[in-house]
Amino acid sequence: MRTFFRHYFPIIALLLLAAGWKLVFLLRDAVPFNSDEAIVALMARHILMGARPVFFYGQAYMGSLDAWLVAGGFLIFGQQVWVIRLVQALLYLGTLWTTWLLGQRAFGSRRTGWLAALLLAVPTVNMTVYTTASLGGYGEALLLGNLMLLVSLGLYRRANSGQRLNGASFALWGLLAGLGLWANGLTLVYSAPSGIFLLWLLFKQRRGLLAWLALVWTALGIAAGASPWWLHALRTGPQQLVSELFGNAVAVEGSPWLTQVGQHLLSFVLFGLTALFGLRPPWDVTWLALPLLPLGLAFWLAVTGWMVRSSLRGQGDRAPRRLLLGVILTVTAGFLFTPFGVDPSGRYFLPMSVPLALFAADLAQRISPRLRWQATLIGLVVVFQAWGALQAAAGPPGLTTQFYQPSVVDHRYDDELMRFLEAEGETRGYTNYWVAYPLAFKSREQIIFIPALPYHPDLRYTTRDNRYAPYTAAVKRSPRAAYIVTHNAPLTAALRQGFERLGVTWEETRIGDFEVFYGLSRHVRPAELGVGLGGK
Repeated sequence: MRTFFRHYFPIIALLLLAAGWKLVFLLRDAVPFNSDEAIVALMARHILMGARPVFFYGQAYMGSLDAWLVAGGFLIFGQQVWVIRLVQALLYLGTLWTTWLLGQRAFGSRRTGWLAALLLAVPTVNMTVYTTASLGGYGEALLLGNLMLLVSLGLYRRANSGQRLNGASFALWGLLAGLGLWANGLTLVYSAPSGIFLLWLLFKQRRGLLAWLALVWTALGIAAGASPWWLHALRTGPQQLVSELFGNAVAVEGSPWLTQVGQHLLSFVLFGLTALFGLRPPWDVTWLALPLLPLGLAFWLAVTGWMVRSSLRGQGDRAPRRLLLGVILTVTAGFLFTPFGVDPSGRYFLPMSVPLALFAADLAQRISPRLRWQATLIGLVVVFQAWGALQAAAGPPGLTTQFYQPSVVDHRYDDELMRFLEAEGETRGYTNYWVAYPLAFKSREQIIFIPALPYHPDLRYTTRDNRYAPYTAAVKRSPRAAYIVTHNAPLTAALRQGFERLGVTWEETRIGDFEVFYGLSRHVRPAELGVGLGGK
């Protein structure tokens, strides 16, 4: 019992700390329920109704694994927003547990795992956002990535101890890699370096038959794990799937290749690393925890230097460290040389967090052999991260990925808006992406407004915003249609002018951030107004 207590109590305490920290933000309602998360919730509801979506609605990447997990939660606890957050919290606790195991397996030290888990239990604001709300399978990607690393290091340990490498482990790694490929292509930053690591391991064994059998088992695992991805490719062709997997859905760049790489490098330094190190929130350049910012920056730069030095010239077994470094390098290469480099949010840097936390824990032990000094150093960084997250959550819009004003919607008025629309018989209509899907989920799809309006003041519109065809059909069939606008004066003016030009009468009201045009004398489509879906 005493051995069990000494072995497991620290990590259990850290898991409870992480759960409590998540609870703080949820009780403060600091994480808005936005449209991306609402789509996952709607997919989960539709799964319980018999639907079988393969990918996030309206695209051919980010598989529906997140929605399937949420559907399981809905089945047990009911269709509530907090259930979605519970699923994400459990995934993140799994990431912490596996990080602790990685500390033991990669560094041969329980303490490394504990200190790394402490750093991640109260993480940066970037990590907090993407592991609290369901925003596209990031929680699954982190957990699956850690599991792939654990399986790879387990095989490495067996090889070093002279044990036979079993095919089941290769099949398991393939299953995890395939599942990750479907769930979130970000897992490629784990599967690529760990796959190379396993090939090196097989080459080192010099057993031809074993190598071929291992490759067969791996291929079978990948085929099984990514079966939804493969089946979709067979039905529709692989072109779109591959294109979106490597970033063409994020941006299509037209500048020369060297110019693109230079721009991505600048974004890497100014936006990626600053979000990764907890200096700013995602999608916004607002410096956090300024008094401690020099400490945080210096610490993580020191960790980066130690990571490179110990992996390349350190003493002892460097192969596990190089595997972790491989994840860092793969993320960097993917950001620099693909369209993902135009994204300023820092979300594609999330996989760096675990390796950096492990190297940080290792560095703390190199600085001092005493636990209290190690804990003090790591504790100061945790205070910095906690301060930044609380600062970002303190005021509107809270912990969110949306800082562009028209997309910042105060959803505290959603219930009042729904009551008004139901009372006026305006259950169908047009709005922007950031209003449509939360409204659909919260009203249990009784109120359907499709995202056919722009949310940019220059009135540009992305057709991808309109993600679910049955909603479009329902609005088209309706004899009545209202319009909802948020923080967009040019669009409001365009609607008024358009209604007047068409000779349509209407009424207006404001509910919180929502400006509602209702009681139209006829159903007016956005194409008639020259805005949004079907506009000029």
